[in-house]
Amino acid sequence: MERKIVRTADGSKTIQLPEWNEQYHSLHGAVQEAYHVFIESGLRQFSDRELSILEVGFGTGLNALITLAEAPSLHLKLHYTALETAPVTEAEWRELDYGSTVDISGAALWYEQLHGCPWEQPFTLRDGFILTKRKTDLRQFVASSPAYDLIYFDAFGARVQPDLWTEDIFSRMFSALRPGGILVTYSAKGSVRRAMEAVGFRTERLPGPPGKREMLRASKPKKASASA
Repeated sequence: MERKIVRTADGSKTIQLPEWNEQYHSLHGAVQEAYHVFIESGLRQFSDRELSILEVGFGTGLNALITLAEAPSLHLKLHYTALETAPVTEAEWRELDYGSTVDISGAALWYEQLHGCPWEQPFTLRDGFILTKRKTDLRQFVASSPAYDLIYFDAFGARVQPDLWTEDIFSRMFSALRPGGILVTYSAKGSVRRAMEAVGFRTERLPGPPGKREMLRASKPKKASASA
């Protein structure tokens, strides 16, 4: 499938799939969207702890890069697992150039490392941030036990990949989350919210990033305390 790189409204770039009329990020601003959905509404709900993150859709590496940059200010030590079935090429990630686009000290080196590090094995990008990239589909990935505190659900939209927005998929993610864990996604479709709730998530609609009125955050209820 053809992939071409286009510029978005905030000056950052993304990958567009003309055949699907779909993009890896919002054309209203790739970096703005990533910060709003995954950092503001997800990562910043945690602080002063070790945290395990599962990203569904590693894609361009943008979400991993800004998470790596933001973690120290929240005093977080991260184990970051990213799933991707079709990794971007070196030519693509170099043209996207997020290492220079985001205003973060050290971003250029981290960006090269997170794309250049090996797949299928843990890699320490910096003290307190371990990345494991997996070439697999969520439908083949099974967490052996509730292992994650936060899920970035950044799959292509339900319009082009409806099979990734089903009760079965959300059930897998519900099982992978520890009690009290959360999932964030840019989508706010009613069918997505209903699928989440059907498998046990509690959902909330939040203000969306530029170009979107709303987004969804879902939480896995904490274990009920024992009765007296």
